[in-house]
Amino acid sequence: MTESAAAKTDTNVAQQESYPAQSPSEGASGGWRELFSRRHAAAASILAGGVALYAMNLYFTAALMPSIVADIGGERYYAWVATGFLTAAVIASMLVSRLLDRLGAARAYVLGFLVFGAGAVLNALSPSMAALILGRVVQGLGGGLVAGLGYAVIRGALPERLWTRAAGLVSAMWGVGTLVGPSLGGLFAQLGAWRGAYVLLLVAALVLAALARRVLPGRSGGPSGGGHGGGPVPLPSLLLLTLAAAAFSVSSTVPSGLPTAVCLVAGLALLAGFVAAERRGGAATVLPERTYRAGNPLKWLYLTVAVLCAGVVAENFIPLFGQQLGGLGPLVAGFLGAAVSAGWTTAQLFSVGIESARGRARAIRTAPLVLVGGLLAYGLLQTDHASGPRVVLWAVALFVAGTGIGLAFPHLSVAAMRSSDDPAEGGKAAAAINTTQLIAFSVTSALAGTLVNLGADSPVDAARYMTFGIAAITLLGVATAAFTARRHGR
Repeated sequence: MTESAAAKTDTNVAQQESYPAQSPSEGASGGWRELFSRRHAAAASILAGGVALYAMNLYFTAALMPSIVADIGGERYYAWVATGFLTAAVIASMLVSRLLDRLGAARAYVLGFLVFGAGAVLNALSPSMAALILGRVVQGLGGGLVAGLGYAVIRGALPERLWTRAAGLVSAMWGVGTLVGPSLGGLFAQLGAWRGAYVLLLVAALVLAALARRVLPGRSGGPSGGGHGGGPVPLPSLLLLTLAAAAFSVSSTVPSGLPTAVCLVAGLALLAGFVAAERRGGAATVLPERTYRAGNPLKWLYLTVAVLCAGVVAENFIPLFGQQLGGLGPLVAGFLGAAVSAGWTTAQLFSVGIESARGRARAIRTAPLVLVGGLLAYGLLQTDHASGPRVVLWAVALFVAGTGIGLAFPHLSVAAMRSSDDPAEGGKAAAAINTTQLIAFSVTSALAGTLVNLGADSPVDAARYMTFGIAAITLLGVATAAFTARRHGR
């Protein structure tokens, strides 16, 4: 970023305690028809397709994991499959703005899709859980890149009147993943052909890579959002974050009691170190540097995103509990695991139509309450040999939990984009939404593995520990959302 741009950003932050006032174009919000018009449809399809592939992969694997464990073993490392993927995705998300600046949107997308496809090949050929985890790490590197590009490119690729719709579309791709991923993953599991699911992901990645090469500009600085700036990679922050996720993951494999407590304390200490490194990191930070300035509202926005996304992690284990407690087949259990994201997608399709500042603030403030309520209801409904009606109630409770996320998420994404009048800084703030998601998924999935293991040999206890533990994390969002809504509602 140039000195004049940096000076402009500093002036913006100093003059604004809250997000910038709406520009004249905000009042004339673009509609879905314009977003999918011939002029914008191709770019919107690439942005959405990358996130859809990433999300579908998550739900593929969640639905497949019981079958994978039955085939190659490694049940004790169940949570590591998600944690390895998500931690790698966090690292890759740090490269989004740098690759956009150096390669341009088309080449950055092609690179991400090809790396993702290479991971899918490793997964399909995995003879053991260790090999599968390695493949998931490679997939995470590609997936984190294409998912981050989906948010980072919106501002440069589309006019401001379409930002809210585009943010809703990109975020809604998690819902597409919840529908396609569990259904296909569960189908492959039902057929005893879980490796074929990863071959399908490979084909999808190659198709999207070819489309991105044709549709998007080949050089940075084009209309798809290049030029977000480079800067040093925040190695200390990334190292501390990776070690924290590893500590939480190890806690799920050591004996219960003191060893577990030591790992959890170590993980929390490393997270505290991550925050400290971020605060003194200057230009080399995971989140935008101004997030840590006194009075800047971005910190509350990112914390709200983190606690809302923590609620989604329950989906990694719900297919397992659906089979163990409800006697469901892999296909139906996979759909049950997608209920949270289905609620997320449905709610945000309506939420993107909220245009008043007061309405957006109310949606943000209400979101964590709905999420916590749905998770608590699901946890309280757990029982052995669950009947059909009770399983339906599980699905309803999880769907309600997901609507809490969908109420707020599009408005949080757009608030980040509008957090600065400088396009480069706005792009970085938007890309950091994806980074925050990945951090929340990574840390919470590692913690969830430990919570599940606390249930020992009781699936009911394991389900309740996991659900109530995640609900306790998301409860923090009540406070962070209140601060965010206060700023965003002005």
